[in-house]
Amino acid sequence: MRALATILGFLVFLAGPLGAAAKPLPLDSIQLPPGFKIRLYAKDVPGARTMALSPDGTLFIGTREQGNVYAVVDQDKDNVADQVVTVARKLFMPNGVAFREGALYVAEVHRVLRFDGIEKRLKKPPNPVVVNAAFPKSRYHGAKLIRFGPDGLLYVPVGAPCNACKKKDPRFAGLLRMRPDGSGLEVFASGIRNAAGFDWQPETGALWFTDNCRDWLGKGLPPDELNCAPDKGLHFGFPHCHGKDIDDPKFGKKGLCGQYVPPALEL
Repeated sequence: MRALATILGFLVFLAGPLGAAAKPLPLDSIQLPPGFKIRLYAKDVPGARTMALSPDGTLFIGTREQGNVYAVVDQDKDNVADQVVTVARKLFMPNGVAFREGALYVAEVHRVLRFDGIEKRLKKPPNPVVVNAAFPKSRYHGAKLIRFGPDGLLYVPVGAPCNACKKKDPRFAGLLRMRPDGSGLEVFASGIRNAAGFDWQPETGALWFTDNCRDWLGKGLPPDELNCAPDKGLHFGFPHCHGKDIDDPKFGKKGLCGQYVPPALEL
């Protein structure tokens, strides 16, 4: 059930700082598909979580507890980072980063910020513009992964502030979206406990996302999920139903799972 969290935790470990006494990373033990290679790109990026690559090759990285946002620069384009610059500090779990038209978007728990013209001002970053500050302030599943969709809108998940609960606030346990200027904020999909990653299928435009499901229903139960949302307004079951057909002991009841969109794959 916690496969997604385990993989993510391993990646965060690899992204940690490397001191003089640090052991070499066991890169040769990572199994890769045929034709792929792996090597260390950047050191000293403590707490690295999510990444966004600009068209010019600057890699922006968000963190959680560190409160920092980094810019990793490969000046000579040899696929090895030459410089790591801290472009923002003391933010509230700035996990999510996205890049659009020269601006860096950063998602804190309670708001989304924008740093205009950031690549030309890495040493003296501009003061951020508050794009939208209408998000809940709960730390529980509050770290956000953000991305711009093919429709030009910015998608922002808001996790459930609990292991399993039902809140009246429709923003919780949902995937929201808004225009780049922060206007038009709306719920795109609901019934999602904690979306940990998402992307769009190029041919159909359907949104695919993972969901880290609740804990403590038994060994390996319930499974995590891979879901598909081809349209707005779909409900994916939380907190009533988990996986394809597991009723929640408190919020579910027999036959209720059939009312929601089942996962495309249980993980």
